[in-house]
Amino acid sequence: MADWTEIKITVPASEVDRAGDIASMAVPYGIYIEDYRNLEQEAREIARIDLIDEDLLAKDRTIGIVHIYISPEENPAEAVAFLEERFTSESIPFTIDETVCRNEDWENNWKKYFKPTPVGKRLLIHPVWEDEYEAGDRAVIHLEPGLAFGSGTHDTTRLCLESLEKYAAPGKAMLDVGCGSGILSVCALLLGADRAVGVDIDPLAVKTAAENGRQNGFTEPRYTVLQGSLTDKVEGKYDIIAANIVADIVILLCKDIKKFMSPGAVFITSGIIVPRENDVLAAFEENGLTVTGRFESGGWLCFEVKAE
Repeated sequence: MADWTEIKITVPASEVDRAGDIASMAVPYGIYIEDYRNLEQEAREIARIDLIDEDLLAKDRTIGIVHIYISPEENPAEAVAFLEERFTSESIPFTIDETVCRNEDWENNWKKYFKPTPVGKRLLIHPVWEDEYEAGDRAVIHLEPGLAFGSGTHDTTRLCLESLEKYAAPGKAMLDVGCGSGILSVCALLLGADRAVGVDIDPLAVKTAAENGRQNGFTEPRYTVLQGSLTDKVEGKYDIIAANIVADIVILLCKDIKKFMSPGAVFITSGIIVPRENDVLAAFEENGLTVTGRFESGGWLCFEVKAE
């Protein structure tokens, strides 16, 4: 099996949120953040402090570490060059280290922490490797995220799903821009939408999203997954459009999203950190989009937007 490259970016703890936002632009998958600023408080909420591993308590609170992973098909040097340019332009002090890691070292180990998870009022996310779960009257998405972003545990995905369940219904068509694992578009179908289209620039995400569709009983023409950059391969109009991506791409997407919106359509967008809120709001206003809902969790924002 080919080796992957781990890129470890160390920044001051105060900059870890911005650093993570930038790093997520370098790759659409395989990112996690070490941030120990609130370790004692969080530890007390889940256990007695004396039960927490001493090595963990000894972690440096003054720094944050962002880890990203580059597949064998990608160019690590290109990702590093992008990160160096962005961190320098944003005046974020940083160091970058590269190591080689085996695919299975990180692709599978995280699965033991991913359990069946209820989201909102109507959904339950079921990892396919978990045998036991209790769904009640919730719609169940059987999910294998693989290496694509979108397990449902991240604040941004959860916020999108909570908004989505208000709008997905029979007669509705949904577009999922930057679909990752396909979790948003597949959930829209599970909630009753007539059809959904997912699009992602990453071929691995496209493959994963299509497989998750099949896992839940959705194939073409009801569920279509396209490989493309944002909306360049998209045709038609949609009642629900979702984009769980970073602020800069949301701003770019605002320029022509209205031409894909049916009358009365909602544009649900997340992946936006709080410090970028005003930039995104300005893009909405500039492009004739009106915010009808704003939601926040863990420093991330989700907006529901309609065309004026």
